Amino acid sequence: MSTPFYQKARRHLSRRDPVLKAVIKQVGPCTLTPIPHDPFTILVRCVIYQQISTKAAKSVFDRLAARVGGPPIPAAALGRLTEDDFRACGVSGPKQRALRAVIDYADANPGVLARIADLEEEAIHGHLTAIKGIGPWSVDMFLMFGISKPDVLPVGDLGIKAAMRKLYGPDDRYPTKDEMIAIAEPWRPYRTVACWYLWRSLGGVVPQSGQGG
Repeated sequence: MSTPFYQKARRHLSRRDPVLKAVIKQVGPCTLTPIPHDPFTILVRCVIYQQISTKAAKSVFDRLAARVGGPPIPAAALGRLTEDDFRACGVSGPKQRALRAVIDYADANPGVLARIADLEEEAIHGHLTAIKGIGPWSVDMFLMFGISKPDVLPVGDLGIKAAMRKLYGPDDRYPTKDEMIAIAEPWRPYRTVACWYLWRSLGGVVPQSGQGG
């Protein structure tokens, strides 16, 4: 997504949502930058980033990538790592199993990953959530930060829920999925950019997993 795209998105969001307009004015230009990796490496990264802080996840991912001579991360080299190797990099048991599932999927479906950026989002969700350990949140992060889909609303992300609660209410609880969808309806077709601004309204772009990866 280019600077002109972000400028167009900002104008649209500012016209359609006065609350978001104030956030955009405070934050300034959108600097959302896609992850510069292949789909397999992005999936590995999504698994590592599940349900831990961004700082901790970056440290684990960097150690794991260095262990296999990446990034990018070669599937074959990752598959040769032992449990002790993963543990030395800080990868937990459940995430080790999820990474094994990603490796198995990549081996069995090389054509899918090669063309996944060209598929519709619903199809991408269907393919990737079939991998054990990859849930809707991980797929949303893959779509937003990996292959730059412009209109993604990660309803399982705690940061987005917290920002919506802060900016739109209700004050006493997180908004429901239906409420989140309704709040974000005016943002179409730029919900990815809007969510970037919501994260920034909390002090930074720190996606936080909900349940299920």
